[in-house]
Amino acid sequence: MLNNRQLFQLHMGLPSVADDPVEIVSASGIYLYDDFGNRYIDLVSGVSVSNVGHRHPHVIKAIKEQLEHYMHVMVYGKFVHAPQVKLAKLLTDQLPASLDSVYFVNSGSEAIEGAIKLAKRATSRSEIVYFRNAYHGGTAGALSLLGHENMKNAFRPLVPGGRMLDFNNFEQITQISTNTAAVLIEPIQAEAGIILPEPGYLEALRERCNQTDALLIFDEIQMGFGRTGKLFAFEHYGVVPDILCLAKAMGGGMPIGAFVASRQLMHSLTHLPELGHITTFGGHPVSCAASLAALEVILNEGLHHNAEAKGQRFQRRLAQHPALSAIRRKGLMLGLQLKEELDINVLMKVFKKNRLVVDQFLFNHNSFRIAPPLTITINEIDETSNLVEASLNTCLK
Repeated sequence: MLNNRQLFQLHMGLPSVADDPVEIVSASGIYLYDDFGNRYIDLVSGVSVSNVGHRHPHVIKAIKEQLEHYMHVMVYGKFVHAPQVKLAKLLTDQLPASLDSVYFVNSGSEAIEGAIKLAKRATSRSEIVYFRNAYHGGTAGALSLLGHENMKNAFRPLVPGGRMLDFNNFEQITQISTNTAAVLIEPIQAEAGIILPEPGYLEALRERCNQTDALLIFDEIQMGFGRTGKLFAFEHYGVVPDILCLAKAMGGGMPIGAFVASRQLMHSLTHLPELGHITTFGGHPVSCAASLAALEVILNEGLHHNAEAKGQRFQRRLAQHPALSAIRRKGLMLGLQLKEELDINVLMKVFKKNRLVVDQFLFNHNSFRIAPPLTITINEIDETSNLVEASLNTCLK
């Protein structure tokens, strides 16, 4: 009989080919365990998903309780689902008053798709401004607004009407015009390698959008839910978007996404045409129950408040390592730049041998990220830093 690894290679559709994939059989906190009993430290949180750790007891309890009541029910506005309502209320309670209406979807890509449709519907314009080295998802519309040609070219023609600007380029802001429906931006660019906005840059974008009546959309799919040291990254900069896109850590490990706007703006999806955006599983009751529990964990345990100090501890431990040329950081999201003469592919193999789950950025191939669950303890940070240092030392040799 074929084992799971062999069946994996035979039948799984995959976005890349990996040698010797690891079979995970259990997870808890910051740790993953394979079928041989080996323990791995998760330093990417499933790409910013497991902010409250793997299988947090409060999240597991909420899932089990919801399963006792109901699972899928039609979500087109004809039925009230308590998990959706409770989640929307708690979420909007944490947001500015202008972000008081939540449209639940399945993923980050769908949150972007819904936000773009909402912007075009509300403004009757077609141009979407986006940024070089931005990543917003893999669906056709989101891919059209991805700021790196290597991942787009094979799938052209894509959705027309995009205009790409350079992140942090103040001079190009004037290209936002009365033809622009929306400006779509990550407040902190993730897959570019953790690139922070220059002082005043997001404020300048907000002002230009106000001048041209374009909508400002923030993609916080990776940076939301406490990762940066605040619940949402835009809080660092005092700039409020018209539409906020969320996913990943939102579900506490379950699939869910959302785009959030004002009730007035969101209402435009209800007419001309009716059902302006629909989704069969968006806001699934079990996912909403998990999401509500995960948000409660972040708030009750103060995970967002502790992320900055934990990120600083990692940075202090690793900043002087001779294999690194730079560390870019916000909260507990670090982009570590390897010196040019070193081979990051070798380092990735060393990390795997040392049972550290680490990955590179899509558009900054000589950097790697450290973004563990926000629940990581000080002792676990020190243990992990020792292993990262040892891996970097091996790479130097």
